[in-house]
Amino acid sequence: MLGLRQNLAQFTLLVAVNALVGGTLGQERTVLPLLATDVFGLELYTSSLTYILAFGVAKAATNYLAGTLSDRYGRKPVLVAGWLIALPVPVLLIYGPSWDWIVAANVLLGISQGLTWSTTVVMKMDLVGPHRRGAAMGLNEAAGYLGVAATAMATGYLAAEYGLRPAPFLLGAAYIGLGLGLSVLTVRETRDHARLEAAGHAGARPEAHAGLSSAQVFTLTSFRDRSLSSVSQAGMVNNLNDGLAWGLFPVLFAAAGLSLGQIGILAAAYPAVWGAGQLATGALSDRWGRKGFIVAGMLTQALALALIAVGSGFGAWLVAMVLLGVGTAMAYPTLLAAIGDVAHPAWRARSVGIYRLWRDGGFAAGAVIAGLVADAFGIPTAVTVVAALTAASGALVAVRMRGRDHTPGLSLPAATRHLRSPRP
Repeated sequence: MLGLRQNLAQFTLLVAVNALVGGTLGQERTVLPLLATDVFGLELYTSSLTYILAFGVAKAATNYLAGTLSDRYGRKPVLVAGWLIALPVPVLLIYGPSWDWIVAANVLLGISQGLTWSTTVVMKMDLVGPHRRGAAMGLNEAAGYLGVAATAMATGYLAAEYGLRPAPFLLGAAYIGLGLGLSVLTVRETRDHARLEAAGHAGARPEAHAGLSSAQVFTLTSFRDRSLSSVSQAGMVNNLNDGLAWGLFPVLFAAAGLSLGQIGILAAAYPAVWGAGQLATGALSDRWGRKGFIVAGMLTQALALALIAVGSGFGAWLVAMVLLGVGTAMAYPTLLAAIGDVAHPAWRARSVGIYRLWRDGGFAAGAVIAGLVADAFGIPTAVTVVAALTAASGALVAVRMRGRDHTPGLSLPAATRHLRSPRP
């Protein structure tokens, strides 16, 4: 049976699991950029951002695989595998004697996040069906990024009181143990819900979708379909500026003389507003449409980044970080919901994985672009460049994406006719 109310218990459990997924990522947001400079003595921004590059590449690739694996083997095994891969991460972060160990930890963290976060997204889409998808994605992403925010603030406090290692990462170890236990013992498989939705699907002819290969789904999601490709590029740019915020903002704030406590507040404010705001924006996009939220969100993020580049001091930066969270809250769950709107249930998990491949590839792109520009011209210039890219991305969505893509598979019959292999 499909629907949020009908599957409320499992849906709520998955929200809690994704909060733990977000917390596992949040253990790094405040502490790791400072660990790079204060403990390992890395001076070049391109060197210190290698952990974000490693995380982004690993997570992007795993996102792509997560959709295919969850279609083939089921959602729950993929979720459990993601938690198992995360088990060594806190140990490496605590005891790593060189920066290479930290980079290796972030490869594992990226793989884990790709499997766990992608799978919780797909499972919630399976449970709720087509009519409350924006609300479901808002709840999912809110839980994840409120977990990021709460942990970023908590680890800032722990680092100030007890040092950069090991105390902040013990919190992440607890999250991983709890998330693994819940996933093994209480989460139920949801693949049959997707099959039920596909059986009653009213979009394009079923035979236009059932035989699509992964390569064909990749082409549709990345390039051929106007809405899916618009969403994919916007997701990539969104995480490009998130990678900038993760890797360089704590360094910028520390260089301005802010305390660890203030840096923790700033590092938490952005994902906290982002997380809480999605509770409203996801549901509102079900009513008002996806495109307007995505365009406005990207432009708001660009404005916030510009204010960070020209601003100084805790108060000005706090306002800008809140605004950055508002813009991200408008775009983030809406992007995921738009993928779910257009992709057919028969290959939706793969399309979500491909979208998340592009989106989390933004972490890697952000690490490279921000690092190179910051080394050459300084952090404020790097922030300005990313602000311009974010504004351009919003403008591209405004021009290319179709409006009110609410009907699953609405735009795809013509596209899939070109992609289907001839039948004998």
